Amino acid sequence: MSQQNELLQRAHARAEAQNLPYSGALTPDEAHALLGSLPNARLIDVRTQAEWQFVGAPEQAIKVEWKSWPGMVPNPHFLEQLKHQTDAEQPLFFLCRTGARSHEAAALAAANGYSECYNVLEGFEGDRDAAGHRGQTNGWKGRGLPWSQG
Repeated sequence: MSQQNELLQRAHARAEAQNLPYSGALTPDEAHALLGSLPNARLIDVRTQAEWQFVGAPEQAIKVEWKSWPGMVPNPHFLEQLKHQTDAEQPLFFLCRTGARSHEAAALAAANGYSECYNVLEGFEGDRDAAGHRGQTNGWKGRGLPWSQG
């Protein structure tokens, strides 16, 4: 079995075990590996513009806000903006700060005809460390995966 198939099977198994309404759940390392091996896969960063600018973002991410700052107001144009930048048949890997907003975005996309939606567990910044800081312990940034700031 190829590494690609093995990673996808793990993601599907997590979705089944947790009764998720989308295709699967990936660790940041798995998502990064699949982005390198699935040429049509896309990483969708659903954080806010402020987060992209001040905290950083994965280099290859398509940016579509799920909620906007200030006030964390839901983006009423989320699906329209997603459809403008992706295809419903592409594997989409949704990412936020910790995995909560991306879970909601993946569920909505799956409910609206996207065939392969995955949540990236841990998100971009991951859990807080002992000092209360994110981006060190786990998540995309904490695992040292490619990202840029500003």
